[in-house]
Amino acid sequence: MRAGLPLSLALWLLSLRSVPLDDMRDLGLLQVLPPLFWVAAALLTLGFCLALCDRRVHSAWLTGYVLGLIALLHATPTLLYPTLRYSWAWKHLAVIDAMLRHGGEVPNSGKLSVYNEWPGFFQLNALFLRATGLDSAVGYAAWTPAFANALLLAPLLLLYRSVTRDRRLVWGAVWIFYSCSWIGQDYFAPQTFAFLLFMTVMVLLFRQLPTSALPRPDPRRRAGWPPGLLAGAVVLVAAIVVSHPLTPLMLISALVALSLPRRHRRLALPLLAATVALTVVWDATVARSYISVHLTRFVEALAQPDENVASGLTSTGDAAPGQLLLSTVDRGLSAAVIVLAVVAFVVRPWTRRTGLPLLAVAPLPVLAANAYGGEMLFRAYLFALPAAAFMVAALLLPAGTRQHAVRTLAVYPVFLALLGGLFFGYYGKEAANRFTLGEVAAARYVTDRAPPGSRIVTLTSDVPGLDRYYEQHQRIQLAHQDPKDTERLVQHPLAGLTAFLYGATEQKPAYIVLSRAQDMNGYLTGALPADTSQRLRSAMATAPGFTLVFADENATVYRYVTPPPDGGTP
Repeated sequence: MRAGLPLSLALWLLSLRSVPLDDMRDLGLLQVLPPLFWVAAALLTLGFCLALCDRRVHSAWLTGYVLGLIALLHATPTLLYPTLRYSWAWKHLAVIDAMLRHGGEVPNSGKLSVYNEWPGFFQLNALFLRATGLDSAVGYAAWTPAFANALLLAPLLLLYRSVTRDRRLVWGAVWIFYSCSWIGQDYFAPQTFAFLLFMTVMVLLFRQLPTSALPRPDPRRRAGWPPGLLAGAVVLVAAIVVSHPLTPLMLISALVALSLPRRHRRLALPLLAATVALTVVWDATVARSYISVHLTRFVEALAQPDENVASGLTSTGDAAPGQLLLSTVDRGLSAAVIVLAVVAFVVRPWTRRTGLPLLAVAPLPVLAANAYGGEMLFRAYLFALPAAAFMVAALLLPAGTRQHAVRTLAVYPVFLALLGGLFFGYYGKEAANRFTLGEVAAARYVTDRAPPGSRIVTLTSDVPGLDRYYEQHQRIQLAHQDPKDTERLVQHPLAGLTAFLYGATEQKPAYIVLSRAQDMNGYLTGALPADTSQRLRSAMATAPGFTLVFADENATVYRYVTPPPDGGTP
């Protein structure tokens, strides 16, 4: 058992020595990771199960196994890739950089203006950069998934220990949580920061509830917040409110659900009142400009809850074949967690007194109220997962059962199946999430040279660092335009492109950036035919006004200035 942890970690590190990343296609990292990686994952899971069923094993070993799982899942891309993964993480770096340049709110920020309304995460990072003298957050941003998940371990343990003293249940629930958290909302982003704070607030509340398993000095004392602890919880709520628009709503929904039992109200209602007050004040003042513009859309969304729920289940008919399989596995894993949690609610009556079932269903009102750009279903799953994971553990590892070893080892195949499902969802899109140094260099070339007012044109958003100086440039993503424009681009690439370039001058030229990750995104999602990029390159090579200014095996940049009407030199 004790040898399982170091051996599995050694095999994992050995498996990363030579991974053919350029061979990634439909299934991302799944199709290029060597067999040794999967042996390491299976051995790590087996070692955890053996440690879980042995009462003599110190909890430090269980901690080591869980941290090993976090490292294997979330540090693998960081160790394999030469630079930060995922385009949205690069956007967030650009926002921090812009806020540092402007000393706060960023003018002319266009679609990224939402970050001016909820700047907490970005300002915190800006403060850290000033204090440390670092030039950019890119160095530590790459380690955010592993670091954020490691930080989340403490709130999870404290939450589960507040409802049970059974060590197997606590650690089993932790393992299930990490094995089923396939959503990928753990990158360098405000929602990652806000979710960690959300879980901390829930821990502070659950450890004070009358249903808590923790010993109380005076059971006759009426439940209430200890001096200072409520103030600390409100400070955390304030940090959530200023950092992310969705998480305060999830927190309000959770506190409303937890206020339903009368025995919880003395604790839940004061925190609920503070959360509602802080959210309303912030939305009515700092975030007012964003809220007022989108208020009509919010109200319309309230009238169509069925569409909001279904928005995350969009058709994948045009996606690559492997992505159809990924979608099926993702949905199957999520459905399995929900079904097992519901079964636990029925057959494990004691779990109903813990408050965790209320926390599991709390995201449902928010899910029905807004689609959140088609992502609300996934966010609801994420916020429900900590409680649902415990319910699943209560079903698979019932408290007080004899023959602990036999029962615990019997769930090993289930743990493997859950972990296998996570690999599909978490690693399946890495062909588009990974960036090469050439792609980073291409974006840097453009942002270093593009004069203010220039247009920067791409097929998709998958270009690392192209949002640098976003307040000075106009970004155009051809795959996300009107369907008629997209159809014209597919049928006549040059005509579809130049429709967005007219009027480009020497003082304000246009830059067209084509790259490997964009091609992969178009292929995986089916947004554009696989040959769109190549056809554009061929057309621009001989068309007037286009000049090749950067070329790499993974990225190409053309500069465009509208030719004069007579066809002469501009």
